[in-house]
Amino acid sequence: MTSIFDLFDPRQQSVPLRPDTDAVHAMRLQSEQFRNEVEANSQTRDILSRAASRHSERILKEHSAQLRSLLEDGQKLVQQLQQSGGELPQAWQEYLRDATERAILTADTLRKRGDIFLEHEAANCPPVLIYDYEIIMDGKDLPFPCNYILLRIVPPEGVTVDDTRRPYIIIDPRAGHGPGIGGFKPDSQVGVALREGHPVYFVAFRSRPEPGQYLSYVTRAEAAFVREVMRRHPKASKPVVTGNCQGGWATLLLAATNPDLTGPIVINGAPVAPWAGKVGENPMRYNGGVLGGTWIPMFVSDLGGGIFDGAHLVGNFELLNPSRTLFRKYTDLFRDIDKGDKVFLEFEKWWGGFFLLTEPEIRWVVEQLFVGNRLAKNEARIEPGRPVDLKAIRAPIIAFASHGDNITPPQQALNWIAETYADVQEIRIRGQRIVYMVHEQVGHLGIFVSSQIARKEHAEVTSTLQTIEALAPGLYEMRIEDVEEKNGRKHFTVGFVERTLDDIRALDDGYADERPFAAVARFSEVQAQLYDALARPFVKAMVTDSSAEMSRALHPQRLTRALASSRNPVMGQVASLAEGVRTARNKAAASNPFLAWEQLWVNATTQAIDFWRDSRDMAYELSFFSLWGTPWTRAFGRTHEARRTLKNNDELRSLPEVAAALFNIERGGFVEAVIRMLILLAENRGGVRRDRLERSSKVLTQDEPFKSLGAERRAMIIHEQTLIVTYERERAIETLPSLLPDAAERALAVEIVRYIPGAISEMSDNTVALLQRFQQVLGLPTVTEDVLSDPLETPAAVEAVADTAQANAETAKAATAARRQPAKTANHKEA
Repeated sequence: MTSIFDLFDPRQQSVPLRPDTDAVHAMRLQSEQFRNEVEANSQTRDILSRAASRHSERILKEHSAQLRSLLEDGQKLVQQLQQSGGELPQAWQEYLRDATERAILTADTLRKRGDIFLEHEAANCPPVLIYDYEIIMDGKDLPFPCNYILLRIVPPEGVTVDDTRRPYIIIDPRAGHGPGIGGFKPDSQVGVALREGHPVYFVAFRSRPEPGQYLSYVTRAEAAFVREVMRRHPKASKPVVTGNCQGGWATLLLAATNPDLTGPIVINGAPVAPWAGKVGENPMRYNGGVLGGTWIPMFVSDLGGGIFDGAHLVGNFELLNPSRTLFRKYTDLFRDIDKGDKVFLEFEKWWGGFFLLTEPEIRWVVEQLFVGNRLAKNEARIEPGRPVDLKAIRAPIIAFASHGDNITPPQQALNWIAETYADVQEIRIRGQRIVYMVHEQVGHLGIFVSSQIARKEHAEVTSTLQTIEALAPGLYEMRIEDVEEKNGRKHFTVGFVERTLDDIRALDDGYADERPFAAVARFSEVQAQLYDALARPFVKAMVTDSSAEMSRALHPQRLTRALASSRNPVMGQVASLAEGVRTARNKAAASNPFLAWEQLWVNATTQAIDFWRDSRDMAYELSFFSLWGTPWTRAFGRTHEARRTLKNNDELRSLPEVAAALFNIERGGFVEAVIRMLILLAENRGGVRRDRLERSSKVLTQDEPFKSLGAERRAMIIHEQTLIVTYERERAIETLPSLLPDAAERALAVEIVRYIPGAISEMSDNTVALLQRFQQVLGLPTVTEDVLSDPLETPAAVEAVADTAQANAETAKAATAARRQPAKTANHKEA
């Protein structure tokens, strides 16, 4: 450090005041800054170019094809009209009568929808489940009251439920609509679990939140619900918790803040990393930067008297695909009204049930998740002093996404994995099992509504959960393939392919396009603070309870439904007119040319709306990056770009659980030895075949002495042995004799391990070499014969492991009693 005397001493040549040196230094800094700005501008230009190119190519390709199809249909229609000649007046009269009758029947369906809407609202919007249910717990009675309730699904006639089987808890999204979509059809998540004999519980919610409700109250209530389900099924494994869409990240919050509660968790189409997406696609993620940040829901909530109306969210969803939700939904109803309106009314009952959130709830969702992306960055706090770390989750995670989902694309559903863990090695070290599936085309609602998905993906998840729990920790992609149809039902094969984080990243096109979102997040915070300090007091002063209720009643989503109901005198005549039409219906002939003209008009209008939507989406994306991709806005958002710090393997070795596992490397017995060898075998394979999975799952979950371990203790042993294999692979092999001092146990253990991969001819060279190494270390002869039947099913083996199984059972019973009792006491206090 230079002193003040040296600084001004001309004899000190190295430290005098040198304006020329300062100027050179300043020029160097300016040059570096200029290069960074040029690079940033180049990056933004590249993003804008890619966005414009992809949008333009897609618009040109899709709309050119649609236009050619329209022109061909138009030519056919002209030819049909020319051929009709003098029959046109009669055809027109016939079509006009038919169209008028269909219009009356359609108006009557809309009247029914309005009546259903008003009845549903008057009943406080109960769940639209097709199953009977009973209320088990009510969140309003808990110490932190909320509007959530726990329902037990009553099995329908002909379905038998086994209370000792693992229960299922389904959490539906609270994103403007009401609960019930997860049990909307017989082929649904609820239906699949019931058919497999599992008890099913459903987390629903009332349309209005409790006064002063926070999102943390909801998480606390969901934790209390899980405890109650565990108390009701003491002999069952921990419940599976399934979260749909917004219920998906809510499930992650539950599991991260209560890691001891849940069994496997399944998240379907959950937007956990909302900044993610591909350039030229996924336009919904730009809404916060183009339409406004957090202050918008704050302002809307203030107009609602501190309540945010979910109808606003529904309106936004409809604008994502306006040709479908605002046009084709009604024209298809009009054109196919003779097929009935049951399906239309069933769906509209759910779609038109608008639910409310408190201002703190919607503000948390926007600030912490959609604009701030804090959950993926490990900066989210569910309440002051209570951070949420997704690494704290100990239960297996099954994440489902789809390329056809325009609300939650795969990048938003899966990128949090790559942002949370340094690599797959860390996932293994932390004992986590993450399995993901990516569908090619199903839409957002189809993920948890589609019968195809329910019969396939959800059914396979249900049937392979034990297998997933028996997997070694790591990251896997679940592959489902059609096999054949038997007794009217398709049967599938399932495989788990080991993946790396690069496979997750490959679904995206890099992180460069996410940098501008940091500027949006910071600007959103500034806007919210300015609104809160300057405008909010005046807005609140002008709002009354009456004006807030009026704003909800006059929302277009509610108003259009209410005005179409029977309570509107104008609609009073529609029901009688429709009844008359049904008794004397006169359909136009299928060959009527004006029906073809009607179809042509519908298709042309649909394309026009789609063209407007695609042009709007392109304008949104180009505007977003033009505004927030400049060097100045990037500099403004630099403080919000930081992602969570990830530990390397050397740093992870210092974790207490790693040290404890390595301390026990020479401790254990038959169970630990077999599991250790199976984990070592798993490292030699990139994929795990279904037959090998079934054998491994059977041994670890149905055969003694593994069955008596219980799911939790088995998972703990698998985790510990995984850590040992990861950090001390050679010692893990060399110390096997310490775990198996008895020669008979050694022979049985190796025989079990040889049984899992199957025939020697089907094994890889690495697998055979490793098995030979086990034989050598344990002093056993070379492997020469196949082991094709389960060694643990022989009477000699059953007798040999009887003492171990008895000890395991007593340990599991004591652990269960110790765990269940506090949960029971806590629930009684909360109730």
